[in-house]
Amino acid sequence: MPLPCRRADYHPRMRLPVWILLSLLLFAQAEAAKKNVVFILVDDWGWADAGVQGSDFFETPNIDRLAREGMRFTQAYAAAAICSPTRAAILTGKSPARLDMTIWHEGAVRGGPKSKRLLEAKAQPNLPRGEVTLAELFKKEDYFTAHIGKWHLGKAAFYPETQGYDVNIGGTCWGAPATFYWPYRGPWSKNDPELRYVPVGSGKPDDYLTDQLTDHALRIITQQKDRPFFLSLWFHTVHTPIEGKPDLVKRFEKKPPGKIHSHAEYAAMLASLDENVGRVLRRIDDLKLTSHTVVILTSDNGGVDFSTAKSANRPPTSNAPFRSGKGTLYEGGLRVPLIIRWPGRTKGGSECVAQVTSQDFFPTLADALGQTEVPRHDGVSLLPLLNNPQASLNREALFWHYPHYYPRMTPASAIRAGDWKLIQYYEENRIELFNLKTDPAETKNLAVTQSAKTKSLRKKLDAWRKETDAKAPTQNPDWRQLGK
Repeated sequence: MPLPCRRADYHPRMRLPVWILLSLLLFAQAEAAKKNVVFILVDDWGWADAGVQGSDFFETPNIDRLAREGMRFTQAYAAAAICSPTRAAILTGKSPARLDMTIWHEGAVRGGPKSKRLLEAKAQPNLPRGEVTLAELFKKEDYFTAHIGKWHLGKAAFYPETQGYDVNIGGTCWGAPATFYWPYRGPWSKNDPELRYVPVGSGKPDDYLTDQLTDHALRIITQQKDRPFFLSLWFHTVHTPIEGKPDLVKRFEKKPPGKIHSHAEYAAMLASLDENVGRVLRRIDDLKLTSHTVVILTSDNGGVDFSTAKSANRPPTSNAPFRSGKGTLYEGGLRVPLIIRWPGRTKGGSECVAQVTSQDFFPTLADALGQTEVPRHDGVSLLPLLNNPQASLNREALFWHYPHYYPRMTPASAIRAGDWKLIQYYEENRIELFNLKTDPAETKNLAVTQSAKTKSLRKKLDAWRKETDAKAPTQNPDWRQLGK
């Protein structure tokens, strides 16, 4: 029987290697299409706390560089005016009200004060393990996932390694270190096993926590350079205690005060933050990962604009032109910096005025991963904006819910729809209404003169609270008004 015809260049041992090579090529192309993501979250980083954000005192050349190479959002909002709720919203895309995570971890554990007019709504102290997180979305696509720095979303059973992260360095239930210097502990935390992940190791007294966390981040970026990775680098900086490196403090003490900023110690902390952002950017450049690495830089709430013992009894910052700061539902407590550098999408130096929020990161990254079947969430994908900052989002309003007390703040909820913002305070059912286009500093309460708008926004806020099952504070039966 005649043998089948063969091409002259055929060799039986060539077929397998050719197919292997083709498979490897296709695999390599697929891997190359997967963008790395470095998500940098700064703690208490206020609206104006960078050169590119308008400060003439703080020095942030690396953050400014990132803005020149990416897109800066001028109306970006945190999901809450305090830390833990925003962090939960970033990871899940869900409103803190829907998660019942409306206060920071320790506050949820201990409950609210019993001497106020209202009893605070009960809140969940831990991010439920049944929630699907950003890390789990990336794990589904075979990414290496790492969390470094502040977590503040529950006890050990709810740490990052239980929420989709391969590695957890520094992520604990605590919201801030006792000190930014090694071994990062104080009298209250000296023997606390919950701090086991803070990189204590073989440090030395002048080791600075912001630097050390970045060291770990650089090691992971280098180790995973040939594999797609999702890295959450969540700094404790610039949360209290306000501790800058002495040489940097001295430098800013000699600098003339700016128009709204002058706190040398805080400026030194920001300078260290900026230096470490620069270290991350340079490592990405050096490893030739720039073209396929997304960098997101934002904050968990507005800046601390009030005096504390841990800030040398001076306000560390000002959020001007916006009113107030951390812990309040005014713009200074909610408006935050946001810069996204997304190679192939964002145009360098571009700005976007769309109203975006923490819940948007989840659907944005899910969309980029091509995942269409994701859990219910409260955000919208920002990909259209990254391609075109003039694009419109399918969103009617933004909402906030804080049924708790905070310095300068009583339990309240808020809504922003277009240029209008309404805040409802629960103690006396007091309403404030502002037009942010004409009054960004929220100085003129228009609730009475614009009664139709007030009624309309109240109705939308009520409907949202009902839909999310937002927990409300209740009357305190033991409260007695002074003088009665």
